[in-house]
Amino acid sequence: MKIQVVAFVVGVFVSTLVFGQKEETVILKTATGNLEGTLTMPDAKLPVPVALIIAGSGPTDRNGNNAIMTNNSLKMLAGALAVKGIASLRYDKRGIDKSQAAGLSESELRFEMYIKDAVGWAHLLRENPNFSQVVIIGHSEGSLIGMVASLDDEVDKFVSIAGAGESGDKIIREQLKAQPQAILEQTNPILDSLVVGKTVAKVNPMLYSLFRPSVQPYLISWFKYDPKIEIAKLKKPVLIVQGTSDLQVSVDDADRLQAAKPDAKLVVIEGMNHVLKDVGDDRTKNIQSYNQPDLPLNQKLVEAISSFIVAK
Repeated sequence: MKIQVVAFVVGVFVSTLVFGQKEETVILKTATGNLEGTLTMPDAKLPVPVALIIAGSGPTDRNGNNAIMTNNSLKMLAGALAVKGIASLRYDKRGIDKSQAAGLSESELRFEMYIKDAVGWAHLLRENPNFSQVVIIGHSEGSLIGMVASLDDEVDKFVSIAGAGESGDKIIREQLKAQPQAILEQTNPILDSLVVGKTVAKVNPMLYSLFRPSVQPYLISWFKYDPKIEIAKLKKPVLIVQGTSDLQVSVDDADRLQAAKPDAKLVVIEGMNHVLKDVGDDRTKNIQSYNQPDLPLNQKLVEAISSFIVAK
């Protein structure tokens, strides 16, 4: 299957050399501005496998960080994969950090744009003779983006890390369950309307941050995608990874994905949290880890992903 992609041009510039791993800045030019990523190359005989790492929701950058948390989870993942002889490209999504120029107004942004960007990066990697295969790794919301992008013929394998097992509207409904009944009576009709593609003109000011008119088109585009349906479409190897100490995504989510694609490999890692660190059952340690950039990455995660990528 080929996914329609916006036209792009690419430029590569060598920037750093760390512990035998060469890092390069890569630019993907799209119709609405440049996206920037970091290509990490291992010290290994070419060609090598390459992984496209897609970050989660919100203002999360290519390294897994944002303005209020620095954990370097995705940067560490890239380095760990390089040690295993696997290249990777991680990037700032449109509107984030060095890809700020490609950001659109909130009312113009659609979930499909993130998917097309991921496909554009995958095509760029496929054209490079240094790479033997292209694997997409999606973390959190990046799992759904990567899942749909992996339908493209240029992608060989897909890895979901902490990916939700339900569509966005169901996630929001679950998050709102703890709210008073009066709130639910107002939010449920709005969600029902957005699910069928209809915006809502009148929104209670109390709910404006979640359902403001400018964000409703994006929510409509996001709600279209049920990860259980999307993962079932993949006719290629799939790895699903989930930590038991994840405060945002549960093992139940991973079970739903695996049930939708029974031939996918499921790896549940005891004590790993949402930012891919070892925290056990200690909630305080879990929360603190979101701002501990030197806390090591979970090694079982690295082993699971690297062995999956190199397997024939």
